[in-house]
Amino acid sequence: MKKLFYSLLILSSAMLFAQKNTATRFAVANGIVGTVDMFNNKKDMVQSMNVYKTTANLPQSLKQYAFIADNGISEFKIKSGYENLDRISLASLNEQFSIPKEHPVVIDGYIFSDTATRVYGDIIAKTEVKDYEGKKTLFISTK
Repeated sequence: MKKLFYSLLILSSAMLFAQKNTATRFAVANGIVGTVDMFNNKKDMVQSMNVYKTTANLPQSLKQYAFIADNGISEFKIKSGYENLDRISLASLNEQFSIPKEHPVVIDGYIFSDTATRVYGDIIAKTEVKDYEGKKTLFISTK
């Protein structure tokens, strides 16, 4: 019985880890989370880009995003006049789906515990409400 229980535990943890979409490359501009693909589709608004390949190389301003930097993280500077892209806090997204605003949000398998984090609306391709650790949780897919 113990072997069965431990096998189930290992399998479920492997499945949870497998949910992370490591192909997603996150980017940050002005403290707002987006994806590299999103900014590549809007090249005319990009002033500059810095890529940090490891969490050890992250500047202090990006340390809070280390949990999404499995594939590195890019920092974009946006040209003047283009700063008004749609953005929303994860707490507001939770409220739109009748989820308590303090519940974490999962984006491509990455758990965002701080719901004050803002994201660009362009990264939201699909949303689902699922049960995660006994709580209603918003799952967002960027592709």
